[in-house]
Amino acid sequence: MSFDQQDAQALSDTARDRLWMHFTRHSTYEHGGSVPIITRGDGAYIYDVHGKRYLDGLAGLFTVQVGHGRAELANAAAKQMQELAFFPLWSYAHPAAIELAERLATYTPGDLNRVFFTTGGGEAVESAWKLAKQYFKLTGKPMKHKVISRSVAYHGTPQGALSITGIPDAKKYFEPLVPGAFKVPNTNFYRAPQHGDDIEAFGRWAADRIAEAIEFEGPDTVAAVFLEPVQNSGGCFPPPPGYLERVREICDEYDVLLVADETICAFGRIGEMFAMSRYGVTPDIITCAKGMTSGYSPIGAMIASERLFEPFKTGHNYFAHGYTFGGHPVSAAVALANLDIFEREGLNKHVRDNEGAFRSTLEKLKDLDIVGDVRGDGFFYGIELVKDKATKETFNDEESELLLRGFLSRALFEAGLYCRADDRGDPVIQLSPPLNIDQSHFDEIEQILRSVLTEAQTIL
Repeated sequence: MSFDQQDAQALSDTARDRLWMHFTRHSTYEHGGSVPIITRGDGAYIYDVHGKRYLDGLAGLFTVQVGHGRAELANAAAKQMQELAFFPLWSYAHPAAIELAERLATYTPGDLNRVFFTTGGGEAVESAWKLAKQYFKLTGKPMKHKVISRSVAYHGTPQGALSITGIPDAKKYFEPLVPGAFKVPNTNFYRAPQHGDDIEAFGRWAADRIAEAIEFEGPDTVAAVFLEPVQNSGGCFPPPPGYLERVREICDEYDVLLVADETICAFGRIGEMFAMSRYGVTPDIITCAKGMTSGYSPIGAMIASERLFEPFKTGHNYFAHGYTFGGHPVSAAVALANLDIFEREGLNKHVRDNEGAFRSTLEKLKDLDIVGDVRGDGFFYGIELVKDKATKETFNDEESELLLRGFLSRALFEAGLYCRADDRGDPVIQLSPPLNIDQSHFDEIEQILRSVLTEAQTIL
């Protein structure tokens, strides 16, 4: 669907005057700028109000795994609405949530069999911290309430999840937040402060900072470590070899829960239903959302081990927590249909078979002076931009503002690529496309990036 120019402008004006967009500088639109309006999607592409096509290089927001316009997902939603549009999971159950919980338990590593549904990833993270606190209170360790997470990591916007988040600029407007959240270094090997010539030694060093933080805070006060298998914010930091294994050892040694925040990494993004399975480490809790329905309907989940559920089986104990729309029947039905597509089309195998080609296509960009690093796993990559490739010198705040917001975000979109130009950390471009794209799409992404980044080199 496209609109004539008058209707398109009217929509933009209404968006400016009525819609409070998320994480948005509204000053951009107060003096004549038009709000970009996306009206439909088809496969790997989205279309704006004028009918212009863009390659969706971010899968909406790390979400639309199976691509846009899948009629079977719309049909699953409509069918469920006719049967049971809504019922809560507060002491009751409904078939869609039951079946989805069983389905998820077949994918999880270890004995992570207890599924607590939410409506998104931030709520799942919030739920995991609350569970960690209550679990230790019920098992005789009531002082264990603190959490360790990593610098620059993003874990959500609710007050608890925001405390776990390691991005100062995201938190400063809302402080004081929930106390008890402490930060350790992340796994950005490109800017390793130690062992920059040995990735395994760097991974051991980064993991040992977690043990150091637990010791400093007191092991009897620390409840959980939160980490993403591949850290999103900062630009797609994979775990160095041995890193996750060492974190698991540390958590076991100090009786601290390991929480894998797979809001982005789950459901094929790294080539497995759950990324921790790819890396061979079993956490105590997984949080997930986004790709469970490929974004066709909102849902999230906290999935916990049987050990953590055990205290809630007896007496008057119950998890004093819940959400009206957690495990919504329509969302659960859509999730089941989405997972059917995963299995029928072999999307996880497709990612594993093609991630090398995607990476090598993006690595062609390293011949540009502005491209310092290409990193990631699966179909999830970050391209770090630098001022000086030889020294890895980054851009200062003013230069980064000019580069990312003043030029790249607009130029990439105008060139037909929707992706993320981000400066939570050093400047990066992030790519997280639908999981069923192929070499032709990899080439299209590379060609657009090459053209725009070549021009970017001339503006600073």
